[in-house]
Amino acid sequence: MAKYSKYTDHELTELLRLKDHGAFTEIYDRYVGLLYLHALKMVKDEQEAEDIIHELFTSIWINATEITINVTLSAYLYRGVKNKVINALARQKVRKIYLESLQCYIDAGDWNTDESVRARELAYQIEKEVALMPKKMREVFELSRIAGLSHKQISEQLNISDKTVKKQINNALKLLRLRINIFFTLLL
Repeated sequence: MAKYSKYTDHELTELLRLKDHGAFTEIYDRYVGLLYLHALKMVKDEQEAEDIIHELFTSIWINATEITINVTLSAYLYRGVKNKVINALARQKVRKIYLESLQCYIDAGDWNTDESVRARELAYQIEKEVALMPKKMREVFELSRIAGLSHKQISEQLNISDKTVKKQINNALKLLRLRINIFFTLLL
């Protein structure tokens, strides 16, 4: 590697274009420290600065045969760091926006989809169980719970006693509780 240290930046660049690994290593060794400090000054995060430098040199090696440098090698590398920093900051901004959006979504409580699905399923199950009740029990229950009539109003409308209305509603509720408990047991 000692022979590469004697080459100028221009000569190293020409060798790099030929995929000369020694030339690449010499360029890396000459500039990695300065480029790291330059990146660190901009991003203020050691790991991020390291990642930027590694990404830059990886890109240089992968694209070595197509590299065209119209300025000094150091200016080219510094500009490369600047561009990688800009890309990293853009990724951070997108990441931050995404995380803020996710937090707003969580804070808004829109995650209740599962709850609303269960509520709809429960409502459907109750309707189904009410439909399976004996005719008189179903009629009394629907007048009480859906139409909102009092026991007295139901008894007058159906020509039955208040006691019968109360008994039918109690029996309907017992039946529903039993069936709904079975439903919940199966759901869990």
